Amino acid sequence: MAAPVEDLLIEAGRADRHYVRDLWRYRELLGFLAWRDIKVRYKQTAMGVLWVIIQPTVQTILLTFVFSKLARMPSGSLPYVAVVLAGQIAWMLFSSAFIGAGNSLTSNTHLVGKVYFPRLILPLSALGVALVDCLVLLALTLPFAPLAGIGPTWRWAFLPLFMAAALAPAIGAGLWIGALTVKYRDFRFITPFLLQIGMFVTPVGFSTQFLPSWRELLALNPLTGVVEGFRWCLLGEQQELFLPSLVSSGVISAILIVSGLWYFRRTERQFADIL
Repeated sequence: MAAPVEDLLIEAGRADRHYVRDLWRYRELLGFLAWRDIKVRYKQTAMGVLWVIIQPTVQTILLTFVFSKLARMPSGSLPYVAVVLAGQIAWMLFSSAFIGAGNSLTSNTHLVGKVYFPRLILPLSALGVALVDCLVLLALTLPFAPLAGIGPTWRWAFLPLFMAAALAPAIGAGLWIGALTVKYRDFRFITPFLLQIGMFVTPVGFSTQFLPSWRELLALNPLTGVVEGFRWCLLGEQQELFLPSLVSSGVISAILIVSGLWYFRRTERQFADIL
């Protein structure tokens, strides 16, 4: 027996009072959009998987050369490439989610202008590709960890927690950029510039535990705690967590999410008219 179909009545003010209920009602659309983006990236293409490997590999080699050979940054007893790669995985998860969420509205103009659904579904669905890319990269690199003297430990169980911590500032900042890009298309060019700067002010290519005089300042970056968390999980006891970095990451991520939701909801009604 088929389940009864619930009538949906669209009326003035209803979306504000029942927005969370509408998000739950359209949860299947959220899953469909995320699955669509994943299929587009991986189905019938060799570069889908290869690009997940090539991009972080090239960046890891470059960062290792710059910070290890030129700047002569220490890495303890670990291979420097392992320190950089762990940070690169965290950065790739954040940057991919941030770009996807920021471009989600302008890349789905045909949906925004034709049918009603909570527009918040679009940036949320963009997180799916970033998460799958991260899981693919982990699945391809972790089997080689023993070659660097790194074995599985109980800390690996905390990796999903730090993956969520990477997605939190990404969705918060992505909501801001996504809503601003609808009105000001210049943000499409500002976003890559911000990411280029962000990679070098985030300890992707070096470890903050060897820079004690700069550690408090670097802790103001919400991604510092995320990168350190990935290294703590993946590289074992030779990497330590810095509590101020974790606190800063949590506080700033919460501020980004709350303020991003506020601005996104404030401008959401104008999306269809502008796009």
